[in-house]
Amino acid sequence: MHENTRYVEETIRKLFQIQKLGVLSTQNSGQPYASLVAFVADEELAHLYFATARTTRKYHNLETDPRVAMLMDSRSNLDSDIHEAVAVTAIGTASEIRGQDKSHGVNFYLSKHPYLQDFVRAESCALIRIAVKTYYLVSRFQQVMELHIS
Repeated sequence: MHENTRYVEETIRKLFQIQKLGVLSTQNSGQPYASLVAFVADEELAHLYFATARTTRKYHNLETDPRVAMLMDSRSNLDSDIHEAVAVTAIGTASEIRGQDKSHGVNFYLSKHPYLQDFVRAESCALIRIAVKTYYLVSRFQQVMELHIS
């Protein structure tokens, strides 16, 4: 494994261990729409998961156009964040998990977010899986590295 690839993967994994929320970007007729979501990533970093009610704008947007971007970062609202915080943008395609896969997905999601059990298990809630194509890691304000998921 290339040294940069290892660094990017390790940095993303560390961020995902400490961060519970990300900003999901969907599209509505070409107009971006951002939503705060609680997420979890699988071990291979190939998929991100989040839950949403089927009545939300983000769910409607995903049904219309499944292409998404999701931003996770380590900022703490300090001036030093501009130089010290890291941000990861995941680019991919989202789809609702249905059938037998949903039960496993819900249990996996709840391993990080047990306080959302009632919400996630409700009939009106959809569990969404993002198949990640690329991660963009930004650190030290301007250093950008990519991780492509095969």
